[in-house]
Formats: sequence, structure tokens, C-alpha cells
Amino acid sequence: MKKSLIILLMIACVTIAQAQENNQQQAEDPAALAVKQLGSRDPLVRQHGAEELARLEAADQRRVVEGYRLQEKNERVRLALDWALYRFGKKESLFSVTRALDSSRSAQANSYLLTLDSPEPLYLFLERMNGNTQVKLLEILAKIGNAETMEKIKPYAESYDPKIAEAAKKAASEIEQRDGQSPAQTTTRPRQVGTGETSP
Repeated sequence: MKKSLIILLMIACVTIAQAQENNQQQAEDPAALAVKQLGSRDPLVRQHGAEELARLEAADQRRVVEGYRLQEKNERVRLALDWALYRFGKKESLFSVTRALDSSRSAQANSYLLTLDSPEPLYLFLERMNGNTQVKLLEILAKIGNAETMEKIKPYAESYDPKIAEAAKKAASEIEQRDGQSPAQTTTRPRQVGTGETSP
């Protein structure tokens, strides 16, 4: 009888302790939990932690994330950390994310850039990147672009690189359809010639 009581008491104590631990974790700041993940041995967990910090825009964790970025060896995790730093306000980190479009991490970079609040930050990179990256950027701008984007991508529709020209035309078409614009409206706009054109 005594043994069964002791066992029941032990079970009750363990259950209470687990409940308290769960409540403590739930009450803990989500950003703090994400920072803990950055110290994991599993690169997927570290990547998730960085992406969560980016989603939360936890700019108060910028120095911590910069420290992890310096020591990180895994390329996918580094990219996620760069994205987090950009979301924290470190604008130059967007260069690394954009450059990754022409790499094995293209899909990962693409998923980040599609969540940009505005297409405007990509215009500068559209002028400076290689042909492959320009095509990827035009594909992203097709999804997040607006009326201003139409003017920015017009010169690329006349590129000597057929892939860039085709991507620019498709982007213009998608933006027109999304914004409810007709081709007649877009052709009456003044043309910009020679700006932003780069050789493939």
C-alpha cells in the first residue's frame, strides 16, 4: 500500500514538473526561443530559428544574430541569418540573399524575397547582377511588382539575352493582369531607353 502511494506521489510530482516546464516555455518570449535554436547542432533547427527571428523582425537580437552569422559554416543557415539581419534593418545583407538566387540555395532565397514588403529594394540588384540572377529577379518581380515596376523592367524586355527579354515580358504581363491594367494603358507610358541594361 505504501509503495503504491509513493509511486502515485512520484508520478504526480513528475506531471506537475512537466506542466510547469511547459507553461514556462509557453510564457517565454518567442524570439528568445528562436535564439536558443541558433545554438543547436542540427542545421535545420538553426535555420528555422533564424527564419523565425526574421519573421518576428526581432531587431533587438541583431548583435546576437551577427555573432552566430560570423561562426556559421552551413550555407543554408548563413542565408537564413542574412535574411534575418536584413529584416532587422541591415540593408546590405540583402545582397547575399539576392546573390544566392544563382546558387544551389535559389529556392530558399526566392522564398524569402517573395515576402518583401515592396519590390523597390530589388531594382538596384536587377541592374547589377548576372543574367541568370536577373531572370530570377524578374520572376520574383512578376509576383510582387506594381505599376512602378513596369517602368523598371521595360528596358529588359529589349535585352539581347532572350531569357532576360522573355522573363521581363512575362513579368510585365503578370503585373498587368494582377493590377487590372490593359496593354493599351501600358504602351502609352513614356519609354525609358538604355537605363539599367546589363550585358548577359
